[in-house]
Amino acid sequence: MEIKAIRMFDSGFMTQAFAFGGEDKAGFDEQIIYRSSLQNFLIDTGEEVILIDTGFKTGMAAPAKKLGAPLYMGDKVADYMEAFAALGYRPEQVTKILITHKHPDHTGALEYFPNAKVYISPEDADALKLPEDDRIVRVAYKDGAYKNFPASETILPSLHFIEAKGHTLGNSIVILEDDGLYYMFHGDVTYCDAALKANKLSIVYEDIRAARETLDRVREFVSNHPTVYLSTHCPEGYENLEMKRVMRL
Repeated sequence: MEIKAIRMFDSGFMTQAFAFGGEDKAGFDEQIIYRSSLQNFLIDTGEEVILIDTGFKTGMAAPAKKLGAPLYMGDKVADYMEAFAALGYRPEQVTKILITHKHPDHTGALEYFPNAKVYISPEDADALKLPEDDRIVRVAYKDGAYKNFPASETILPSLHFIEAKGHTLGNSIVILEDDGLYYMFHGDVTYCDAALKANKLSIVYEDIRAARETLDRVREFVSNHPTVYLSTHCPEGYENLEMKRVMRL
């Protein structure tokens, strides 16, 4: 089993108010910023190549760096498909794509993988107007609870697609069990690892009550299981993976 980061942007920043301000709107220090990047992930089981999210469509330009901007994604490292190919894979090898949520930095490259089944929540599939066909699997979370999460679906015996609403109405997370560790691909439950440690929601959500419940469950899980927390929007995402660094709260 191999997990690899598909890296698209790096050397960016986000403000404390952006990363921490979902429930508290004041009292943040404008001088405090956190590192930002953009990466998605790939799982190579030896028999299947599975993507966790896909990045922007090819040609997406980096937003300009602006003083005071809440989020600067960073300098462009590569388009998603360039970064994917650099890992040594071809699009036709991908068998499954697990989508944490509908936003374009997580779904923009879906069209480039002709043989992949796409697993996504019904709410986010409908929001994207994805077709009703055999390629799109609207996940029903038919396998019930996984640990402290009430609703899940088993993709492989060690790979679980978990309902985690809040950031979007159909938000999900993915957990892979491997060699005694739990690898949590959480999409945008937090935008930086510091927010997880500080128990803070970002300002980006569609359902704040559900987002709070999800963050509470994520923190409970991380506290009770050796978890490598794989963030999309901060460099700790790929650093934690490289070092198999277990999150400590």
